[in-house]
Amino acid sequence: MECTNLKNIILELQNAATQVDEEQVEKFADAIIAAKNIFVAGAGRSGFAARGFANRLLHLGFHVAFVGDPTTPPIKEGDLLVIGSGSGTTAGLVVMAEKAKKQGADIATVTINPENTIGSMAKVYIKLPGTTRLLGDNQDKEGSIQPVGSMFEQLSWLTYDSVIMTLKEKTGQSNDDLIARHGNLE
Repeated sequence: MECTNLKNIILELQNAATQVDEEQVEKFADAIIAAKNIFVAGAGRSGFAARGFANRLLHLGFHVAFVGDPTTPPIKEGDLLVIGSGSGTTAGLVVMAEKAKKQGADIATVTINPENTIGSMAKVYIKLPGTTRLLGDNQDKEGSIQPVGSMFEQLSWLTYDSVIMTLKEKTGQSNDDLIARHGNLE
């Protein structure tokens, strides 16, 4: 017997994926390639998706750090801060973006509303459909069948993986190249 909720979530994500702009994904990937170092940040469940993205960037050979880890180096001019934030207004992430800009770094974001605070600071963005508790009236009125924020978080994970596939193609790497950089202490 099929799981109706799971099937409906996948159908919802499939429909939402048609709203992701390929040109935005390409520009996002190009900004990563151009950066000296990449810093990735996100809060809550969006942060979990962003952490997975940072891990895959490492596998592609980029110099990457997840902001907040004790081994995070200082951000500098020529670096890129990637922020996953559905609302684009999460207070701690806004402060982080402002600090990065003061250091001469560029901002990239995955968000529902690129016109909000973080998006307005971003050099590149990927706009995703979805809802969050922080957007209030500035969001898709149709909403989601899932709890608020879930669709954005899931779609952001899949969109990050799409960026990784684009980067893999642009850098001419194979799965063997990525596996060679995979952690081996597990």
